Amino acid sequence: MSAFLALLSRDLRLAVRQGGALGTALGFYMLVVTLLPLGLGADLNLLSRIAPGVLWIALLLAALLSLGRVFSSDYEDGTLDVLATGRLPMELVVGAKALAHWISTGIPLALMAPVLGLLLNLELSAYPLLFGTMLAGTPAISFIGAVGAALTLRAYRGGLLIALLVLPLYVPTLIFGMAAINGLLGASGTMSAFLILIALSLASVVLCPLAAAAALRLQMQ
Repeated sequence: MSAFLALLSRDLRLAVRQGGALGTALGFYMLVVTLLPLGLGADLNLLSRIAPGVLWIALLLAALLSLGRVFSSDYEDGTLDVLATGRLPMELVVGAKALAHWISTGIPLALMAPVLGLLLNLELSAYPLLFGTMLAGTPAISFIGAVGAALTLRAYRGGLLIALLVLPLYVPTLIFGMAAINGLLGASGTMSAFLILIALSLASVVLCPLAAAAALRLQMQ
């Protein structure tokens, strides 16, 4: 467990020191949400209705920008080879790196979403629900993205391939994230979609490190 925490701490420190991936993701997120009202016009009712969907889709696209660096930098400098021969199983190595991506990218994007909701005339009652669903759904984004990053580790322009691989897998998270917001805001007030969203994230935390570790072993042969 100490090796896992040490690797997690290392990746978080590197993310803070480099800062470029997070800055790019936050900048892209802000740019997309800022430009949308200019394209759709000043219909505040329309912006309010589509705000949760726009913020979710923009978050998914922004998170993709930093997925390519989850394994590539360690692969290039040989750190990944050292980790593969160490005492920590590769599945836990993947888990630590995906968790570091969620903490350093997924959580900041989720925190930024309510602020950007001001630009889209988001209802005040939707702010805690938006943040809650994003906090529950973003682990799936990071862990599923880790599988795509592992599969495209040695590919030329792997960032484009990651998008093609993982965007279809993000669809259930997007659907149930939106359904959770609409259900909690609507008259029914059901939490079933929110619980399914949490289940998707938990399933990705358990299953995706297994798939990503297997992909890394094939890539490093």
